[in-house]
Amino acid sequence: MDAFRLLTRSANFKKAAVSTADPAARLPSAGTATNPQLFRTAEADELESKHGKKRKRLAVTEDDGAIPADLDFFHTTKRSAAPPTGASTTKDDQTPTTEQRDDDSEEEDTMDEVECRTILNSHKIKVTDLRDLSEIQPTAAEKEKEKESRKKKKKSKKDKAPELSKKEQKRARRMFPQPLVSFKELRTRYKISSRLASNVAEQGFTMPTEVQLSSLPLLLGGSAKNASEPDLLVVAPTGSGKTLSFLIPVINKIVRHHHSGADEHGILSVVVVPTKELASQIVNEGRKLVAGTGVKITLMKKGMRVVESEGATANEESDASGSEDEEDEEEGSKAKGQNNSPVTKSDILVTTPLQLVNSLSANQTKSVASMPLVRSLVFDEADVLLDPLFREQTLDIWRSCVHPDLRVSLWSATMGSNIEELTRSTIKERLEKIGQTSNTLHPLVRLVVGLKDSAVPNIDHRLVYAATEQGKLLGLRQLLHPTAASPSDVRLRPPFLIFTQTIPRAVALHSELKYDIPAEAGGSSRIAVLHSDLSDNQRSDIMRDFRKGEIWILVTTDALSRGLDIKGLNGIVNYDIPNSAAIYVHRAGRTGRAGREGGIAVTFYTKEDIPYVKSIANVIDASEKLRGTDGAKSIQKWLLESLPDLSKKGKQELKKHGVRARQLSKQIGGKEGKDKEQEEREARKARISTKSGFERRLENKKKGAIAASRNRKAAASGDAVSDDGSWDGLED
Repeated sequence: MDAFRLLTRSANFKKAAVSTADPAARLPSAGTATNPQLFRTAEADELESKHGKKRKRLAVTEDDGAIPADLDFFHTTKRSAAPPTGASTTKDDQTPTTEQRDDDSEEEDTMDEVECRTILNSHKIKVTDLRDLSEIQPTAAEKEKEKESRKKKKKSKKDKAPELSKKEQKRARRMFPQPLVSFKELRTRYKISSRLASNVAEQGFTMPTEVQLSSLPLLLGGSAKNASEPDLLVVAPTGSGKTLSFLIPVINKIVRHHHSGADEHGILSVVVVPTKELASQIVNEGRKLVAGTGVKITLMKKGMRVVESEGATANEESDASGSEDEEDEEEGSKAKGQNNSPVTKSDILVTTPLQLVNSLSANQTKSVASMPLVRSLVFDEADVLLDPLFREQTLDIWRSCVHPDLRVSLWSATMGSNIEELTRSTIKERLEKIGQTSNTLHPLVRLVVGLKDSAVPNIDHRLVYAATEQGKLLGLRQLLHPTAASPSDVRLRPPFLIFTQTIPRAVALHSELKYDIPAEAGGSSRIAVLHSDLSDNQRSDIMRDFRKGEIWILVTTDALSRGLDIKGLNGIVNYDIPNSAAIYVHRAGRTGRAGREGGIAVTFYTKEDIPYVKSIANVIDASEKLRGTDGAKSIQKWLLESLPDLSKKGKQELKKHGVRARQLSKQIGGKEGKDKEQEEREARKARISTKSGFERRLENKKKGAIAASRNRKAAASGDAVSDDGSWDGLED
């Protein structure tokens, strides 16, 4: 027996840290991340701790090792006791309460511009005002430059402002809002609802991520230059907490609206997302934050009414009764065009574009109906929503929000310059429509965290050359059943996602892998496939089982590549190469969320994929540069130099259709002659199967021999068999 352990059993010694040599200790499924921030420096830590200690010294009067005054029975006076009536109090006796200390410490904790710049730069945060330079107030440096130019041009009668270079223009547009050091400041500095602040604390959020650190002060009115809420365009890595960043300001805004005594009741905020799974996830997170605040958040469902139709009467709404669940069942059973269900009384509506546009255009002949009460419009995964696939529906929703104080925010991990231009033009068009000529009070602000359009730096990326489709299937099975004990080999432990290019390929791959997990471990129930052809109930059931851990491997398309936060996901496999670098960023971002390390993204590519690999290799190389020199590089310089560049037209074709060889199965029917034969051969090469062509020929010969034997037996017995092999019944 160890005597030291026996004697020190009741001592509060710290436990030894878990060894990082064990690969299981670094898996995302092993536990929560201690630090959700991706970028930080020692200088920023020092500044943040400096301001955090100020609040602690003001809020706590006793030292940690001293006996509290309330528990010290030999203390002569109680610090918390009130002074007797009529007794005079000296300056030393007047001890402020905790709330008073927090209120008084706001000015002391306010950082100057140099400190704000230091913290924002260390976290790789760049905030830019996208207004014209004429609308932005000149900075001190620009004023000095103007003075110097005026001194040089004393003799000139007309004093013209100096033209700024591109670098100076960028500097003039930069903003340095007060960073959010701790979530406690949401209550002390920004005065959000006390119930909302407690809900945030109950969820375990203590240290804000980069996007929360910079976006919440802007949306809550804490910017030095702009006291009001701006229109915001945010580009931040996947899994960095964007959902919480837009939900907190939206909920707080509605709580203030309710407390103001306004008579307006209806949808005050709309959150638009591209997929139903992401919409359901946002609603689940929102319900945790709105508990006890009086704010109602609702998921848009088929048949739900959001505005009064032209023929609706005022009595329809008063006659409606019943629970929300009963309303949802009734709404689902109503036929389109004959919907008499009551208008939803939710404050926040989370929806996909098509569902909301269908509801707004019901009983409307020319255009969609307007939503006059909406004051906050959030586009999550904005680059997809403003892509040609959803653009018209998204713009219809934007135009239907006609409130003059509407604020718009767009969020994504990837954002092209065309999205920024479209946003500016749409805002300008809307301002002209409501009679405003300038957005000086509510500017459009762009916030970028890290490098634009880059993958998260805290996961490992692997490019694996498999040569053929059969090689990819073999490589995937090696991930499922690793045999080599070498630590350099790629090891991927469930749960993980497998992405394919098309729905038929996802179904085919699922059928191939269905029995790869032994029956003792659950068998085929551990592997599932999810795609858009499934019903809503089927998709919900699969996602529920995957989150619970009953499904280990989920084969899917890009339907699950955006926004989903699945805790404990150890990695992803790109069985088919992504159609663009942006899709790769979002696929890889399903793991390594909230700063968790140990996730892995494996991408297989074949000979046909080589022209399309370079854009993905560049994303991986940029991610590894952000991570630093801690890990070994998976993308070597010689590989980047040897990969061919893809033309602009090729990128557009790839984004629309994917790799051509994997789309041939849908196009072969209309071809004839040599073209059809060639495409059939290419389609056979792209088939997902473990069987070789030789084995398939043997199977076909065997099937042909069996069919011929049946025909001979049928002819001998007098049965009629048609030339095409189909049975025509007995002869007369």
